[in-house]
Amino acid sequence: MLQSSIGRKLVMAATGLCLVGFVLVHLLGNSSVFIPGGINAYAEHLHALGPLVWIFRLIMLGLFGLHIFFGIQLTLENRAARPIDYNQKKNIRTSFGAETMIYSGLALLAFVVYHLLHFTMHVTNPEISVGAIPLDALGRADVFTMVVHSFQKFFISAIYAGAMVTLLLHLTHAIQSLFQTFGVLNSSTLPVMEKIARAAAVVIFVGFVSIPVSILLGLINL
Repeated sequence: MLQSSIGRKLVMAATGLCLVGFVLVHLLGNSSVFIPGGINAYAEHLHALGPLVWIFRLIMLGLFGLHIFFGIQLTLENRAARPIDYNQKKNIRTSFGAETMIYSGLALLAFVVYHLLHFTMHVTNPEISVGAIPLDALGRADVFTMVVHSFQKFFISAIYAGAMVTLLLHLTHAIQSLFQTFGVLNSSTLPVMEKIARAAAVVIFVGFVSIPVSILLGLINL
């Protein structure tokens, strides 16, 4: 199946669907920061799963790697099929998000690496790691304090906000594209799915970016 472009597009769509699902679950978990003690309870629940969390992370990283790999491969194949660019190019339906998928995807890959170094491995900001911050009143790792200390720094919040703008651009095309690849859309349902994809991308963007913005504005504080 992987020898054909259709097969590779199906893998792209399948891995993309899994990644969208992960983004939604991750957003729900992160949104617990708005509930007193919520994100600490969420983190403790994940920690109780032990090695299953890392197995899940490795699976998601593998899916992300496949998605990026085939995305680059298909992009290079499309460019090789048209070595000379159009003399005059006029886009009728193609959006900016669709034209920049490969670039937004690579930018998100860089962000995922930074995100892991930041909150998971505590490499970029060791002074705000869980180990450097006292436990909360219930004796749990005080992830809430770590998150607040992080996003009180404008530079860190700016990185996350910029990454969410990139995710917004990527998802506006990706969501409708994966359903189109699965063959469940036609000329009448495609415009509807495009609107749904844009709305879903905006909701995800607002959900994620509201966390650093709320902390910067002091709406969430210690």
